[in-house]
Formats: sequence, C-alpha cells, structure tokens
Amino acid sequence: MIMASGYRLVSYADAGSPKAGVLVGEKIVPASSLLRGIDASSVLGLLRNWDTVHRSLHDVTVNGLPPGEGILLAQAKLLAPILYPGALYCAGANYWDHLEEMAEIAKRVTGKAPAMTKAKDPYFFMKTTAGSIIGTGTTARLPPFSQQVDWEAELGVVIARPSRNVPEERALDAVAGYLIVNDLSARDLMKREGSPFGMDWVGQKCFEDAAPMGPWLTPAAYVADPGNLAIKLWVNGVLKQNSNTGRLVHNIAEQIAYLSRHFTLYPGDVIATGTPSGVGMPRGEFLKAGDEVRIEIDGCGTLLNKMVTG
Repeated sequence: MIMASGYRLVSYADAGSPKAGVLVGEKIVPASSLLRGIDASSVLGLLRNWDTVHRSLHDVTVNGLPPGEGILLAQAKLLAPILYPGALYCAGANYWDHLEEMAEIAKRVTGKAPAMTKAKDPYFFMKTTAGSIIGTGTTARLPPFSQQVDWEAELGVVIARPSRNVPEERALDAVAGYLIVNDLSARDLMKREGSPFGMDWVGQKCFEDAAPMGPWLTPAAYVADPGNLAIKLWVNGVLKQNSNTGRLVHNIAEQIAYLSRHFTLYPGDVIATGTPSGVGMPRGEFLKAGDEVRIEIDGCGTLLNKMVTG
C-alpha cells in the first residue's frame, strides 16, 4: 500500500491523452467514473469544484475503490498532477538551514556573515508552468546554455478556491492539497552582467523541464501537519537534502496570506514553499546528463527524474 489513508489525484496518459484519475492503494480509476455533473476531465477541473469533489471522492473511496474499471499504478504513465497551474509561485531563501548554508558562502566570499533575521514578508519569484512542468518518471532536459543546473526539493501547496486577502489564521483553509516540486535552477545565470537589476530570475529559473512536479496531489485532509513533514532529496542514490518543513522561515499560512494580499489566488495555483539546505551550489556540485534525482516528502510520494542533454 502506498498511502496510509485516503485517495490521491493524478493525471495519467490514456491512449495518448491526459486523464484525471483517483488513486487508492495501487489502483487508478478515471475521476469521471466516480463523479457526475462535474468537469472531471482534468485535475484542474476537479480543483475548480474542490469542496464538492473532495467530499464525494472521500465518501466513495473511504472503503477502497469499487471493483472493475481502472488500471494498476505500476501500469500507468503518470503526468504532472496539474496540467497546468495558472501560476507557480516560488518562495526564495525560506528555510533556516538553507539561510545558514548561504551565509557560509557569503562569509567565505566577503569575510562577513549576513544577519540571520526573519524578514517581515516572504520573498517570491515565479516560474513558467506549461513550459516547465513535467511529471515523475519523465526525463528532464538540461538547458544547453547552462553548465550549473542545481536541484531544489520543495513542498508544493495547491490552492482550492479563489482566495483574496486571506488572514493567516484561515489561510490553510484555502489549501486543496500538497505535492512535490523540484525547482531546478541554472546557477550560472543568476546574475546578468550589464543590467542595473542584477538578478536574472527568468534566466536561472525558467527553461524547458525546469519544474518537475508530482507524483500526485495529496488532499490536505490527509496531511495531519504540513508544518512537520520530512523532506529529502537524493542524487544518484546519495542523500543531499534532509530537512523538515518545520524549518520554514515563513510558514505556509504566512505565504498564502502574503500572496493573497496582492492578488487573487485561483484553484490549481501552486506555491513552492522553499528549499532546505543541501543544494549543490555551495559544494560546486551540479547536475549532468544521466543523473537521477529522487525527492520524497512525507505523505506526498516520490518524485523521480533522470537528467538528459537538452
């Protein structure tokens, strides 16, 4: 059994076309066969009717899936769970252990360590969605214009309903569920020479296959405490990142509240909440063709991608 309780939502290939599926144990059933009167053609469609969908799917699957229709998980070609989010927001420098890691780099370079204090608000950038998101088991193309692509394991938060000006104390009510994101980053494109703005967020963060995501969406109802989840990443079987979401600088509620003050968050939007220590840049280690990256987060499954030449 792959999960302790409840169902998961997946997107999978069916005769070459994406289909929304409901995963319980080792079996996937088309969401359209379990729901009536709702757009069940995609996970994004399910999220647009989340309250009704979750209540119905929980009731239907609480004792397992009905016999008959469906395929085994091992036989399915999983796609990224959400095809595609309207927005992918990414929190930067948002784990205390990652801040300590970056402070050590700054100290080596400048001889002076920066102050380790919590800023008033979280710090975000954005990544492309349809141009960058791929699923588990899919090869990730390394961009030919970068020689320093780094890994970043992150917990992704999926929004359930239109949310604007959400207070922190109610922010988790806006969450449909959780998934894994790998925020692949081209470190040698972090800064653009000759630009008065310095940081090149598009260059380092937005390229083909830059956002592996998956393997499925775990409904928030089945995650007891998103603020206490183990998060681990391996490259070729070697453990590189090993932390816990309890080390977030700005927690999930703070992130949702901040973003929703600026604009409406919509169903299916994903917030990648930051990466912990253990990225490659401090050690001068970067991904190359043939490398296999595996990420595990409690309750969210395993995201696995092999790097290939772009």
